Amino acid sequence: MAQTSGPAGDADGTAVLVVGAGPVGLTAALELRRQDVSCRIVDRLPERLPYAKAVGVQPRTLEVWDRMGVVRAALEAAVPMRGQYVYVDGVERGRHDLVLPPEVPYGFAALPQYETERLLEEALARHGTRIERGTVLDAFEQDPDGVTVRLTGADGAGEALRTGYLVGCDGAHSTVRKGLGLAFEGGAFPEEYMLGDVEVDWDLPEGYGLRSVRLDETGAVDDVLVCIPLPGRRRYRMSMRVPPELSAGERTPGAAVAHGLDATRAPGLADIQAVLDRLAPRRTTASALRWASVFRISHRIVDRYGDGRVFVAGDAAHIHPPTGAQGMNTGIQDACNLAWKLALAVAGAASPALLASYDAERRPVGEEVVGRTVRHAAAGGVQADPEDPATLMLREAQLLVGYRGSPVVDPPDGGPGPGPGDRAPDCGGLTGPIAAYPVRLHDVLRDRPTVLLLHGTGYGSGAAAGRDELAATAWRATGGRVDVCAVLPPDAPSGTGPIPEHRDTGGEFAVRYAVDGTRPTAFVVRPDGYLGARLADPDPARLAAHLARVFAAPGGAA
Repeated sequence: MAQTSGPAGDADGTAVLVVGAGPVGLTAALELRRQDVSCRIVDRLPERLPYAKAVGVQPRTLEVWDRMGVVRAALEAAVPMRGQYVYVDGVERGRHDLVLPPEVPYGFAALPQYETERLLEEALARHGTRIERGTVLDAFEQDPDGVTVRLTGADGAGEALRTGYLVGCDGAHSTVRKGLGLAFEGGAFPEEYMLGDVEVDWDLPEGYGLRSVRLDETGAVDDVLVCIPLPGRRRYRMSMRVPPELSAGERTPGAAVAHGLDATRAPGLADIQAVLDRLAPRRTTASALRWASVFRISHRIVDRYGDGRVFVAGDAAHIHPPTGAQGMNTGIQDACNLAWKLALAVAGAASPALLASYDAERRPVGEEVVGRTVRHAAAGGVQADPEDPATLMLREAQLLVGYRGSPVVDPPDGGPGPGPGDRAPDCGGLTGPIAAYPVRLHDVLRDRPTVLLLHGTGYGSGAAAGRDELAATAWRATGGRVDVCAVLPPDAPSGTGPIPEHRDTGGEFAVRYAVDGTRPTAFVVRPDGYLGARLADPDPARLAAHLARVFAAPGGAA
């Protein structure tokens, strides 16, 4: 995938144009604006849709939102997802609790998609950028220096825009993907489903979802009801098979399935009640229907996540069954991965390999998610996966996503603990010389770009360079685009330079990162919260070699 790095010389004051203002596009725009990149975001819809489509928010997404400064708003608007009850042929077959290790800072949550969009849109507005609604991308052409875009605004007036980069977050029927000519291979499920946002009067414990199925004589699922809790009094987003009277009928062989919602055949409250009468674990009455729709499911993924100065993310790049609430969360992480790389490219500070690493890192993730959700959908849900339960839970929480083997992270170091390409785990118990309370590592990393994190004692002796020397190397190699912090063992002597220091008073950092306080170790933490390098006994040459994977040489061409 040929990529071009560096600013567009004749852009019309817009470094990046984001097409699509769903959760993925809003994440991309917000991350760009947080890093002072000029961008516009357009959406063909005249207003935000009031649909609770994607509702599951994974712990990893909450970590991303923490770094973006929007997690507090999300936690206040969401409800916890504590688990799911499973019924088969009217008999309870188990309760699956969503339990994670205590060091993981966030649990699972449920939040209607329109609320996710609201909080991201409000955060974006605080950075001075608003969605240009009713605006359609008509066409685009790119060249080595930028992208020429043709738009039609809400007033019907056309606009020719010159931008540095174009990001398509415009959904399963993406104009950007089609304009790039990307392959979008996959298949479709024959069944149609309906969604409804309703209240019920049952006594299911708060925070728990429901999956209730009936099997036919062969053991295959013949009828299904899935309920996910939403904010409000006994409110749920329910999905179920479409009754014959609402079905579109048999599909013509070879015809494509239109993935997504079809509001022209919206079910009514009576349709939902009929399914509850068949499948609810106890008699209940549905009321207060807020919206409903029929939808169909495809599973597809692009052959490339971009070309040149144009990229796709979210449903524009991958679509799959909603099993396990992976889609929106995967797309949000697409956007986060791409945005910090684009920010460096816009500044002319990206290495030649950096933008290409978006496809190298994110497309394998998309392929794994598509394959896993298709498998889970066919097998009867996440709980049917034979994987170790603890590992399964971490995977569904998207805490095992990693980029080992990426061209912009170091090779594995072979040691214990998290290595290059792995998520930087959180830990608590860090103290400073002034604050009377401990903080988390993610608190230290919040609102920072790439961070050089130094741990241990013994700098300046043996193979290790001094801390100040490593910091100077990082600043020199990146043009000052790296922050430097130290996490020291409780009894380590303080440094004399300007590097902020935190004490691993509780010993949690040493455990999570598998480090020996007597041996110096340096970690490079990327803006998306992943480790780019882990350097034991670090020296300036090794550190500079890693940073050259990511950053252009200061003063040189990107």
